[in-house]
Formats: sequence, C-alpha cells, structure tokens
Amino acid sequence: GQEELYQLLFTYALVLILSDVAKILWGTQQKSVSRPPGLTGATHLFGATIPHYNLFILLLGPAIALGFWLVLQRTRVGRFIRAAALDRETLGALGVNVDALYTGVFALASFLGGLGGALISPMRAIVPGMDTEVIVEAFVVVVIGGLGSFWGTFLGALIYGQVLSFGILFFPRFSIFSIFALMAAVLIVRPWGLLGRPLK
Repeated sequence: GQEELYQLLFTYALVLILSDVAKILWGTQQKSVSRPPGLTGATHLFGATIPHYNLFILLLGPAIALGFWLVLQRTRVGRFIRAAALDRETLGALGVNVDALYTGVFALASFLGGLGGALISPMRAIVPGMDTEVIVEAFVVVVIGGLGSFWGTFLGALIYGQVLSFGILFFPRFSIFSIFALMAAVLIVRPWGLLGRPLK
C-alpha cells in the first residue's frame, strides 16, 4: 500500500531531477550517434533496403531475451527471483537475502535500460524527454503481453512493432492511436494480457 506508493513517487521524482540535471550538463539540443563500424551498410531483401544495424538489433534482441529466459528458468538465482516475486517473506524465511537479491535485480534492470538506450541511439535522435517516450512504449508492450509473463512481453513487443509500422504506412496521422486502441481492446478481452495470468 503506502510504502509502495511512496517508493513510486520517490522514483518518479528522482527521474525528473536526473532529467533536469542531464539538460544542465548536456543541453537541450538533439544529438546523434553514428553507427558502429561494420554496421553502416545495408542489405536488400525482397525489394526492401534494410540497414545492417537494424539486422544486428533484430538478432541481438531475441538473443538477449533467450539468455534472460534461461537465467530465470534454469538457474538457482532465477528460481530465487521468481520466488521473490511471488512471496518474498517466505523466501527470506528460508535464509535467502531478499534485499540483496532485489538490489541485484535492480542493477540488472538498470544495465538493460542503459543497454537499450545505447542500442537505440544510432537509430533515432537523442533528445531530452525521449526516456518518457520509451517508458510509455514499454508500458504498452507489457500491458499487451501480460504482467509477469516473459514471453508475453516478447510477443507484445512484436505486436507493437507490427501495428505501429502498419499504422504509419496506412494512416500515419493516427498511428499512435492504433497502438492505444489495441491496448484497450486487449484489456477489454483479457485484462491480464495475452499471455498473462489472472490474479487469484
């Protein structure tokens, strides 16, 4: 209840503070990042031109997802993480340092967030406030796929990308609306997401 709400408010306040600090240090002008050497060309597939960097991201994303799935499902640490998400008190009573586990998961999530920002920077201009855009996109993906579902999130990301691409192609002025319309439809039919499970 109250403790989680305070944590959420504190985290959001910290995001706002760090965002303003970044503007002070690096300014408000948009910046661009060049693509890594070796990934600057393009490949022609089925009449379409696909940059090598996009293909690299297309291969790296599923590889990272598979790696983390293996960690969560096939390792002792992964079992602890899943157990802590369900019942941290019982896990702590078994002698597991839950606070250290949560800190490690937070550090890992921070690393993934930084990695995602670094990977996307050659694909779009870096501007203040783009973090908010990414958070909204991630929220939509998780809601569509299902909270707590690893593969649901992966499926939600694929659906998000396809719907947004078709929206930009056929009705660009309403492409964002199509995403939120899809999310609303999923919530109406399956409030827990496509691959999520209802709370009991």
